[in-house]
This record gives sequence, structure tokens and C-alpha cells, in this order.
Amino acid sequence: MDISEFHSAEFQQFVQDHLEEDPALLLFKYQGKVPFDLKMAVQQLSARQKAKKKLPSWSSNPALIFPASISLEQSSSEDTARFKAKGLKGKLMIDLTGGLGVDFFYLSQGFEKGIYCERQKELFEVTTHNLQELEPSKGSEPLKDLPSKFDFFEGDGIAFLQKTNLQFDLIYLDPARRGSGNQKLYRLQDCEPDVVNSWPLLKEKSNQILIKSSPMLDLSQAWAELPDVQKITIVSVKNEVKELLLSWEKGKDSIKKQIEVVDLGRAFPRFSFYRKEEEQADSIYSEAERYLVEPLGGILKSGAFNLFGERYGLKKLEKNSHLYTGNQVPEDIPGRTFEVIQEVNLKKQEIKKLFPSGKVNVITRNYVLSAESLKRKMGLKDGGDDFLIATKTQKGNKVYWCKKNEGV
Repeated sequence: MDISEFHSAEFQQFVQDHLEEDPALLLFKYQGKVPFDLKMAVQQLSARQKAKKKLPSWSSNPALIFPASISLEQSSSEDTARFKAKGLKGKLMIDLTGGLGVDFFYLSQGFEKGIYCERQKELFEVTTHNLQELEPSKGSEPLKDLPSKFDFFEGDGIAFLQKTNLQFDLIYLDPARRGSGNQKLYRLQDCEPDVVNSWPLLKEKSNQILIKSSPMLDLSQAWAELPDVQKITIVSVKNEVKELLLSWEKGKDSIKKQIEVVDLGRAFPRFSFYRKEEEQADSIYSEAERYLVEPLGGILKSGAFNLFGERYGLKKLEKNSHLYTGNQVPEDIPGRTFEVIQEVNLKKQEIKKLFPSGKVNVITRNYVLSAESLKRKMGLKDGGDDFLIATKTQKGNKVYWCKKNEGV
């Protein structure tokens, strides 16, 4: 990639002028009519369109360059990057797997200096350009003569760590989770770099380690591979689990294993506990009472199936259903709350009588049919304010007509 192309005023203006237009049509319309690489310009505006929600301030900055879509897809969002950076500070940090540089940029804000490592040449060139554009001293008269906040290393981050005499306040890694055949990898030791075999080196070189891992990683598997990890944070955005953060800090107890669930963009309180608390918690079982509660996806990911009900004074419908019930529910409970109208018979005639429009939102949890199969069987489609929740209780398969609580 020839980065000099991006410095052309005509190139940048074209991208900004056509941000809301169809890239494919632009490629056809302006072929042979512009003094720059049209294909590259269209790729840039297409990338900005894709990044608009994930990276709003980056996509609106005309000086930044966006690489191939795979790097953009795998990068953190601005929201999750800012969350990771909270409370982290010190003199020197390093990102061993720099990528698009979103996490590096925000994490580095609390440190006097940050080192960015990336072994893919094109991605390294693009991100180096972007980070230099974003550097706090850029264009600021009082700061421009200060030493650069960022250093850059093109190559393998682990190799850099093996050779350097530097000590770090934070080492950050986001291991690649795709194999040579593009298959998804979930075990930490299968990812690149292998943080399991590199763990002694990481601990030797830093006071703190933060690893971003796949939302599909099993928490017990993570602790089996890295027993020293003290905390795993499950990060969700609007109830969709996006990433797991594995934390280690020198001098802290590694026996207690803490799990924290955070949902960004909502007012839900954080749900934090130690693994031992879940092991010691017990569930009380009951048929459906006035309310049904489904915990946030991050809480279900955490495995706090007994502790959730115990902590909020709720009963469980069935061991594997993970739906909870009670006649009262705390207002700030981290989950979706539904008011039960009645139990219904899953017969077409009765369903048609209850929902003559055929519109009702269908949810199935630990049920014999999927939501899609149930909708097809009953001739339903999602819509409206009503919900059918199909699940298994201790007395068997049940279906409940519910209304979702306002504001939850």
C-alpha cells in the first residue's frame, strides 16, 4: 500500500464528499475520471462506513487510514478500548499485538510512553501513520517539542520482549484467534502468540498483564491454562458479549478467582463475584410467579447460575433453564424482566385467539423447540409488545404469555 496516495488533497476530499454513497456505484461512475487510485479511495470510504458505529471519532477523522476489512473487523471498538484503559497508568506500557492500534491508543493514555508492536508490514505502516496523527503533541504548539509518546517496532512482539532490557508497567496482548485455514481458535495456547508458553516471560517483564480473548473462551479453560490469572472481566455491549479480559498483577493473590460482568452503554450495575461464591450458592426452585427474569448474557457466560438467584432473592424454574422468577424483582437487576400474564396452551387455535395479528416476540430457553421452529409451527412472527416465553420447569415444558417491564 502506497501511503503517499492518502496525502493527496483530492484523494481525501473525494472520500469525505462521498461517505454516504454506494462504493460500488462510485467505482463505476468515476472510473478513469480522477487523478488518484479510485479503487483505494473507494476502499477507504467503504471502511469508514463500516467503522462508523464501532470507531466514530476515528472514522470521522480525514487524516486517518483504514486497512483491509479483516483488521477492522477484529479490532476493539472505541467504547471497549476506553473501558480497558480505565484505571491503568504508569511510566511504560507495550502492546505486543498492536493491530489497528485502537486498544493501544486508549491504553497508552495513562502512561508516559507506549510501545506498539506489529509484524504485518502493511498494517504496521498504516497504524504508525494513524497513531502519529493522533499523538497528543500533533500540531499543539506547547507540546510539539516534547519527546514522542509512542515508539514503534515492526516485528514479533514476543521476540522484542525476549531481547529488550526494558521493564513494563503493563503488557497488553490480543492473540490472533484464527488458524492457518481461517478456522476459529478458542484455547489460549492455540492462538498466536502462545501466551501460555510465553507466560513466564510476560511475568518477568511486567508488573501487570492484560489479555483480550475470544468471547467463546471457556472461563474454566482459561484458568486451567493460566492459573495465575486473578480476574476475568466479561465485557458486553448492549447484552452482546464482545470480549473477555484476563488480568494479572504482580503481588496480588492468585488463589481467589474473581469474575466481573460489565455491560457497556446501559445503566445495569456490574455483577462481580469470586468463583468460590458460586460453588457455595444454592438455588431454590419454583414454578413461574409474577415475574420472569433472564440475566444478562455476560452473567450467563460467567456461570453464576446459583448465585444470581441467591443474590437477588429469586427462584429458578429448572436447573438448566437459567430463567428466574419471583413476585418482586429489584429495579436495578442486571437482566430482562417480564411480567407473566398467563400460562398458555401451545395450540394454534388458542394462540390465534390471544394474538389475532400473528405478531408476538418468541423466546425459547431450554425448550424442545427453537424460537424459529416454534414460530413456524404456530404461524407467528416477531413484533408488538407481547412475548411468548417457552421453557422447561420442574413440572415439564411450559409456555408463558408475558409483557416486558418498561425501561428494562
